[in-house]
Amino acid sequence: MLIENPRGGYRFLPGIEPYSCGAVALPGHEIIHVTLHRPLPWREGFARIDRALAESGRERSALCSVELRSPAPFARQGFIDFNQGYQEQLNQWGLLLDDMNPVARTNVCPAWETPAEPVLYGFGYTVASELAQPTFIVAGAGDMGKGSLLEAPIIREGETGIEALLEKAQHVMWIMSRRLEGLGVGWTDVTATEVYTVQPMDAVYGPALLDVMGPAALHGLRWHPSQPPIQGLEFEMDVRGVATERVLFA
Repeated sequence: MLIENPRGGYRFLPGIEPYSCGAVALPGHEIIHVTLHRPLPWREGFARIDRALAESGRERSALCSVELRSPAPFARQGFIDFNQGYQEQLNQWGLLLDDMNPVARTNVCPAWETPAEPVLYGFGYTVASELAQPTFIVAGAGDMGKGSLLEAPIIREGETGIEALLEKAQHVMWIMSRRLEGLGVGWTDVTATEVYTVQPMDAVYGPALLDVMGPAALHGLRWHPSQPPIQGLEFEMDVRGVATERVLFA
């Protein structure tokens, strides 16, 4: 069920306390995707978001997605503890709607150039626009089944053979497809598909990913040698469909 965030200029799919499942721009708006060339400690990163929004003439409510990079996968309770501090930041900015978090998020752990602390890598925000094509960002999802962060099962936990990786990837692709459907878009609207894993995935790219992506496969896959944020997870993805990609060099 899409929830409208009129102050922000987008609708969102409800998720859990730390993040929504995705955001899609309202008519008359589009989502701009931003990458930081040099990531910042995440609280400093929010100050940089604030400046970018002000430079674009936008309020904080326009923030619709956040991308973090962390030093290493968290134990489940540690992930919950980190999320509490992160959600406090969103609450201080007045972004929660009826206690729902509208901001989508991806948080993964790079295997190379590992940060010393959680950092802001990117974000998305809305601007006024006459673009007719819907723009959207789907939050990251890993190979975890349904349930609370403390109790949800991991798909084929502890297994990294080809069959297990295929099942993990298929599960995550199912989540991506459902979230796209929930946002009212599809794979034909996707402009970027991001994959996060340290496992060799070449044997499963075709059957698990590219066959499902359809026309989006033309844009390829971008592989980040990274782990999902919770210990035991092996595979994560996010996708987006945007017309404008920015890189901030300072």
